[in-house]
Amino acid sequence: MSGNSATVPVPPALLPIAVKEEWQPPPVAEVLAVYAGRAKDTVTATRGAAKVRESLNRAKAAAAQRRAAQQTARRTPKSA
Repeated sequence: MSGNSATVPVPPALLPIAVKEEWQPPPVAEVLAVYAGRAKDTVTATRGAAKVRESLNRAKAAAAQRRAAQQTARRTPKSA
């Protein structure tokens, strides 16, 4: 066994330590600049908004139906 094959442990103080910077979101203007040249497609936007509204209304109706069923189940006497 030669003397060159042994590894010398490096003390932790000599290792380079990367200082972790706190993450910052990119500036809004920089993000929106990507979309600046795009043409506004009102037909697609209107259709998308209508789909979102319809989905939201369905979810609200389902939640109301669930709440009503739960209230009915609580009011029904358990034993006859």
